[in-house]
Amino acid sequence: MTFDIVIPTIGRSSLCTLLASLDRSSGPMPERIFVVDDRRNASEALDLGAISAQLRERIVLIRTNALGPGSARNAGWRSSRSEWVAFLDDDVVVDESWRADLVHDLAALDVQIAGSQGSVRVPLREDRAPTDWERNVARLQDAPWITADMAYRRTVLDAVGGFDERFRRAYREDADLALRVLEAGYRVARGSRRVAHPVREADPWISVRLQAGNADDVLMNALHGKGWRSRASSTRGRFPRHAATVALAAAGMIALGARARGTALLLFTAWGAMTTKFAWERIAPGPRTAREVRAMLLTSVAIPFAAVFHRARGTALLPRLLRPSP
Repeated sequence: MTFDIVIPTIGRSSLCTLLASLDRSSGPMPERIFVVDDRRNASEALDLGAISAQLRERIVLIRTNALGPGSARNAGWRSSRSEWVAFLDDDVVVDESWRADLVHDLAALDVQIAGSQGSVRVPLREDRAPTDWERNVARLQDAPWITADMAYRRTVLDAVGGFDERFRRAYREDADLALRVLEAGYRVARGSRRVAHPVREADPWISVRLQAGNADDVLMNALHGKGWRSRASSTRGRFPRHAATVALAAAGMIALGARARGTALLLFTAWGAMTTKFAWERIAPGPRTAREVRAMLLTSVAIPFAAVFHRARGTALLPRLLRPSP
């Protein structure tokens, strides 16, 4: 049983930490480690950190120039010749026995089992409640099929076409692949290996930028039908409420433009109530520091509008994305 590792990266310093943890890990070495540099117009060499010559000689660097994680992973596994391809994100840290545990997970799998998912642990601070961003990252611990640590048979990746490169961000591309693997009659198993996924630093507006994933949900609906969420153990989230919140604000503006001030006041009051409820739901379980409360108040106003914008953008782009390639 042979395996390669594929690591897409945008040059974050966490790549060095990951490679160092792979170096320390016990167990058989991979045949190759494909580090796929997806930086845009990178002018400096990729920093691989202080690793052993034994690990460094197995690293193959590939450039994809900001095509997205799906394209980067495809470039990696398509260069592989091993039986299994293990995908790791560049911001995880593998356990000390990860390589040995990976081989143990894969060696005895039935041929109908096409993939093996590792366990992801998100370490959180113990001296306070987690922030909204930390709670968001911690949801990775329960997410199925995430490529933070996911291995697939290379022949199965070839059979289903690998990752769909229309998913340009790190969101839904892993679920889309797993659903296609399952629809092809294969199964995916849970392995014993473990990785840690530290919470990286993020600015207060990260939650607003993450709403771009709503465009990918439009593509998922088109490719897998609206029932894909139940098959992927994914909730619908707050989008229906966000849409209702934006509708109230828009109706209030229309009423104000029509000089129906009483109606406008009622609509804006309802919008304010929904926004306040949303903000409190994000503030209540957190540390409630002044910085966190301020960020939650500001972003809770912006998030519904960002979510609706990206859902509309995804809908507008869908015909082009579904158009057959020439």
